[in-house]
Amino acid sequence: MKLEGEVRIPSGCAIAAVISRDGKKMTGELITNAMKPMHDRSNGLGGGFAGYGIYPEYRELYALHIFFDDRTARENCERFLEKRFEIVQSEIIPTRKIPAITDEPIIWRYFVAPLKSVLASVQLDEKAFVAETVMKINSEAEGAYVFSSGKNMGAFKAVGFPEDVGEFYKLEEYEGYSWTGHGRYPTNTPGWWGGAHPFTLLDYSIIHNGEISSYDANRRYIEMFGYKCTLQTDTEVMTYIMDYLLRVQSLTLEEASAVIAAPFWSTIANKPSEEDRRLNTYLRTVYSSLLVTGPFSIVFGFTGGLMALNDRLKLRSMVVGEKDDRVFIASEEAAIRTMEPDVGEIRAPFGGEPVIVRVKEGVEL
Repeated sequence: MKLEGEVRIPSGCAIAAVISRDGKKMTGELITNAMKPMHDRSNGLGGGFAGYGIYPEYRELYALHIFFDDRTARENCERFLEKRFEIVQSEIIPTRKIPAITDEPIIWRYFVAPLKSVLASVQLDEKAFVAETVMKINSEAEGAYVFSSGKNMGAFKAVGFPEDVGEFYKLEEYEGYSWTGHGRYPTNTPGWWGGAHPFTLLDYSIIHNGEISSYDANRRYIEMFGYKCTLQTDTEVMTYIMDYLLRVQSLTLEEASAVIAAPFWSTIANKPSEEDRRLNTYLRTVYSSLLVTGPFSIVFGFTGGLMALNDRLKLRSMVVGEKDDRVFIASEEAAIRTMEPDVGEIRAPFGGEPVIVRVKEGVEL
């Protein structure tokens, strides 16, 4: 008989998240510890975290976290960045050597502001310009991968178990009002540093448990709008879908959820409100190629909030709990109780039901 840990876990991958509605800071140690009881949901081929509010001294600058294969790749990328941005700060991301994390690339971060002269010449707004720059580096720059590009937030990921990745990046030294964490159990794609979760673009981040059966259709559609899927995993496309729907198409989070986890036609037909029927019919029709099929649970991070969402059949586990100003999300109750032993009622959202939590209005982020 095979023991636990010796067999493939088709529902594997671990997700966890926490946010303070009051914008109170928490160290990254909290989310790192939350991953420990879910250790067997991962297999050591990827772990990662995203923290929001962690760079207050550079809050108005884009924080570019980049993996480099070697010094030459870094120097070439820096020359490219200097043509597009004012680089206010450039430094290696602090890490600690631990036996569990090996073969690390050069891990660097830049705090940058787009050059106004360049923005005027390309006629793009800041966010579109930064997104285009990320795509260009990841698809064309040899040996360089941008894995985080938002303001006052950052992703930290590696090949390893998530609790080891948290220790490697010294997350206990960072403080943020919101954190997400992921332990990877890759089933169809390779385990490598760039392929670990979260996947990010600007301040958007995605952690995901499941498989995207519609990946090819989703990818072909989203790449028509300039997005390029280069990181060798299906989850990457979900980040770009959310960016397209929210930033480019100006949909709300609720509307974006109704695109990627669209209700069945029979469910739409039975909605009591004519307005709801019309809206959901419109979303399913116009954005039909962005319906994400297959089992999934995701946590979507953005400046000032989190959203948790299951596929419409709820084929992956995800639970939510609250205590005081904090909201907790995880694959398992044990992870939530590691963060807050006295958490109140823990509930499992319905399939396709978005759970959206925002920091209170007026709180400085």
